[in-house]
Amino acid sequence: MPIKENKNLLSNFISFSPIFFVLICFISMIIFPQQVFKASLRGLQAWWNVVFPALFPFFVISELLMSFGIVHSLGILLEPLMRPLFNVPGSGAIVMAFGYTSGAPIGSIITARLRKEGILSREEAERLFSFTNNASPLFMLGAIAVGMLNNPALGITIAGSHYLANLSLGIILLRHWGRKSQGTLSVFSQKHIFKNAYAELIKAHNKQNKPLGKLLSDAIKNSINTLLLIGGFIILFSTIIELLQLYGFLDYIAYLISFILSFLDLELSRAIASGIIEMTIGSKIVSETAANLNLKVAAISFILGWAGVSIHAQVLAMINDTDIRFLPFLVTRILHGPLAALISLTIFNPVSNVFKNWHPLPPAEISMGFYLYTFLIFSIIILILTIISLAIHYLKKICNYLL
Repeated sequence: MPIKENKNLLSNFISFSPIFFVLICFISMIIFPQQVFKASLRGLQAWWNVVFPALFPFFVISELLMSFGIVHSLGILLEPLMRPLFNVPGSGAIVMAFGYTSGAPIGSIITARLRKEGILSREEAERLFSFTNNASPLFMLGAIAVGMLNNPALGITIAGSHYLANLSLGIILLRHWGRKSQGTLSVFSQKHIFKNAYAELIKAHNKQNKPLGKLLSDAIKNSINTLLLIGGFIILFSTIIELLQLYGFLDYIAYLISFILSFLDLELSRAIASGIIEMTIGSKIVSETAANLNLKVAAISFILGWAGVSIHAQVLAMINDTDIRFLPFLVTRILHGPLAALISLTIFNPVSNVFKNWHPLPPAEISMGFYLYTFLIFSIIILILTIISLAIHYLKKICNYLL
């Protein structure tokens, strides 16, 4: 009986813990109104000045690409590459291109949309959104390397280790997640890949059967609703971080980190603890520490790989109305952080020497140049992936003909 009672007590505690947390936050807001207001304002400014203008056009474009059937059509062309490499349909290349050019949580948003439309199976969606949610390249090359560390060359190390670690996890680990998936090309004839792609484009376009004005207004409405949700998370977690700092909770996490990793001092451990909650704030605090530069880069790489609890909450919200499970994303982030940090330490010296006189191509501020650069990189990624995919397709046809 005592064991059963203890289990019931533990179950009740877990059930009521969110209520306790909300009550503590409510009381804390009454005790520290000024600090909470300033923290909320910081979150609001970060969302309005950076996140909203940076992501809004890409959300609208992604909605239109799916509405017009372009994602469906490209899925046929890109299947020969994406299926053997990542065990996902060719349409996953669109998610990958957006995720690697625009930043989180856009990868999870597009993945959830593809899952709702039945283009992805649950296992495919779980594999895909786990390695396509990245930090924005402009954030790493501009805001962190230039704005925080004042060293453009470090952007190559940070971005390179971040992407290499995530792609490695996608190829090595995630392609084996879940049941074996059937490829899209098993449904369509492989003899006429362009014909099948065009047929899929027409089919998806006719299915919508909406005028351009309606498609555009729906895309804008959905994008703004999503961005409002993201903004709420940013403001909320900015406030939570402030409260955790006021109560000294982050210091306990810092002590634990410095205990596990004895080569890190308490100052850097405290910065990493902040980054575990929110990556932008944590990265900035890391850049202001007196630690060695290679350790700073490794710590930032770890934070960006983990992505922060704030991004985790945003991703959870995006997949909430689907059957996609959060576990693969969480496992990948747990592995992504340490792997990216290890890669950054390995390549720090050679990359820094090669790119010591390098200056970032992308603009650090949100401007017309920002959008042009990002859309250019997005287009180049899709073009390269399409060329490689078609080359694989026709090489297979040639080999089958010769054999």
